[in-house]
Amino acid sequence: MSYADQKMGGNRLVVIIIVAALHVVLAYGLITGLAFEAVKQVTKRVTTIDIEEEKEPEVEPPPPPPEQRQVAPPPVAPPPPISVAPAPPQIVTTPVILPPRPAPPPPPPPPKPPVPRGNPGSWAGPDDYPSRALREEREGVTRFTVTVDTKGKVASCQVTGSSGHADLDEATCKNISRRGRFKPSTDSNGNPATGTWSSAVRWQMPR
Repeated sequence: MSYADQKMGGNRLVVIIIVAALHVVLAYGLITGLAFEAVKQVTKRVTTIDIEEEKEPEVEPPPPPPEQRQVAPPPVAPPPPISVAPAPPQIVTTPVILPPRPAPPPPPPPPKPPVPRGNPGSWAGPDDYPSRALREEREGVTRFTVTVDTKGKVASCQVTGSSGHADLDEATCKNISRRGRFKPSTDSNGNPATGTWSSAVRWQMPR
């Protein structure tokens, strides 16, 4: 190879290196330039965004509270005065021995009714049968009540149950009043008193 060829080959190599260096520089410039523009554009966009502030909704003021009437406190009655009574005096008692009560008197005897003297069955017998009733063969039972005085005699006679025949009833009171004798009634003090006595006479035909 000639010297000229070597010189041209050396120059070509230098040119290639220079061209490569320029490419590197250009590439770096492009990369950094583009990045800077991108950052600039983004920054511009970010800084130029209009942010609308949200308006707070209008809130109506609350109505005023109702007026509260002031109620006067109830009257307070003062407590009643406390009266402290003095202690009562001590009472001293003395036992008293009473005499025993006397026994009550016995009750008076009850009144006693009149008591017949003798046999009342003999105060009216077959011989006292009324003759007309005997002829007509009439029979019956006469009930009666007599009032006895304080001397034991019959003061009055009353038919309380008729025999059905007036003559038999009349004969009953007639014979009892005439023949009846009694121990008189006594009151609660044992003194003679007026009393009553009741019985009956059976009028029956003789057999």
